This record gives sequence, structure tokens and C-alpha cells, in this order.
Amino acid sequence: MVTIAHLVEKMIERKPFLEEALSKGIINYGALADLVKPEVEQELKQEVKHSAVMMALRRYSEKAKHKLFRKIKFRDETDINLRSDLVEITVVKTPDAGDLIKKLYEFIDYKKGDFISIVQGIHEISIITNKKHESNFVKCLQKKEIKSIIKELSSLTINIPEDSTKIIGLFYVITRALSWENISIIEIVSTWSEMTYILKTEDAPFAFKVIKQVIEENKEV
Repeated sequence: MVTIAHLVEKMIERKPFLEEALSKGIINYGALADLVKPEVEQELKQEVKHSAVMMALRRYSEKAKHKLFRKIKFRDETDINLRSDLVEITVVKTPDAGDLIKKLYEFIDYKKGDFISIVQGIHEISIITNKKHESNFVKCLQKKEIKSIIKELSSLTINIPEDSTKIIGLFYVITRALSWENISIIEIVSTWSEMTYILKTEDAPFAFKVIKQVIEENKEV
């Protein structure tokens, strides 16, 4: 039998930020009940009491405190690497993308700490690299349609467990924390054991502090 409590739980679980707010006790139950009540009534096809919805929300808030974002654990060796003076160039993807990428790598000197990340989508390619390479890259791309160039970027790279693919919500716990602090994420790039957030340079110092706090609060005991 479908109950008010079941429907409320189902609705809140579809809205991660509401779930997080409930777990922290910073939501007005009455106001949230006003928002949820019409949808509950539509599902049940009958009127329900406002107080019943509020009660369901209160009970769920206790359950939310122990949900997935509380289970994420970072290891002691987890650290954050900050890079600044980056730029992102996005171009229209064409059949000769492979040749283009090879040419760009010729400018990169890893021994000098150069950075490059190339993400290929279905219709476009985003290249993130050091600002010093911008002019050379633009010259190489002069025959391509450049969709955007975003300057003044920084990256925050976090090393993650190699079994991260089995950890539900690992990316969410960081993304959620940055969103809560109104920090815009330009790109998210990941490899087997690293996740990198590309942000505006002006946001990077505060983002570093936010991510460090999340890691410290969720370290393995």
C-alpha cells in the first residue's frame, strides 16, 4: 500500500539538495509541506492533511542524516592539488580531431609542470591548458570553429581510491559542497584515481577550503 510517508520519501530523494537541507535541519517543514502536498495528493488521488505531510517530512529528516553522503569516506593520503593560470578553449569537433590533438601535445612539457586536459564530446572538444599555451593553441586551431575561450581558470585535483567506481556518491559529495557555497564549476574531469574540478580562479581559494573541510569531515577512522 502506498502511503504518504512512502511518497514523501520518493519525492525528496529525487531532490538531493532538499534531502541535504533536511538532514541539516535547515528546512521549514511547514513551507516544504506546502510544496510537496499537491504532488502527494495527485499520486494518492485524494486530499491529505498538511500535518500528515509535515510528520512524514520530520521522520524522513532523521533518516536522511544517515544516508549516502554520510557514508563517503576519504583516506588519510587524500590530498588536493591546486593549479592556476589555466584557459579552456572549446572547438567544433571534426573528423581530423586526432591529428589536431597530436599537434597540441607537441607544446606540452610535463617536466616543467605543464597541464593539459582534452575532453571530446559528440560535437565539440574542450581543451584545458596553461595560459602560456593559449596563443600557440589558437594558431593551431585557426582553421577550426572556436566556440568559446574561458580565461582565468584554476584546477583543483583530488586523488581518490582506485575502487572509486564502486563508491556511490563520491563525486556528488564534493559537487554538492561547492554548490552549497555558490561556487560555479566550469568542468569536471576524472581519471581512474583523480577527479579534477575546473573553476574560476577567483573562486579557487575558497573552493580549496571547502573541499579540504569535506575531506577532513569524511576521513576514514
